[in-house]
Amino acid sequence: MAVTVLNSKNFENEVLKSDKPVLVDFWAVWCGPCKMLSPVVDEIADEHPEIKVCKVNVDDEAELSVKYGIQAIPTLMVFENGELKNRSVGVIPKEDILKLI
Repeated sequence: MAVTVLNSKNFENEVLKSDKPVLVDFWAVWCGPCKMLSPVVDEIADEHPEIKVCKVNVDDEAELSVKYGIQAIPTLMVFENGELKNRSVGVIPKEDILKLI
């Protein structure tokens, strides 16, 4: 399943109104740890169709970064039924990401 790129216009529909759990990766192009985590997030998107996987480029979407209190990246957030369920900062193994969901 493809990864959805989020912005302030589609965040509500794609994340808060989703009928399945949503994993959101807040990242930036210049972030080394983000580059390490990105392929793992992509794997989860491919292997778990029951999870919606999305990414937010914090440089392009400062408003969303501020709204969700992003102070370090990569930050992963899990939303379910429109509510923030879990959050993780930094690179973590795939198994730990799946446990967040």
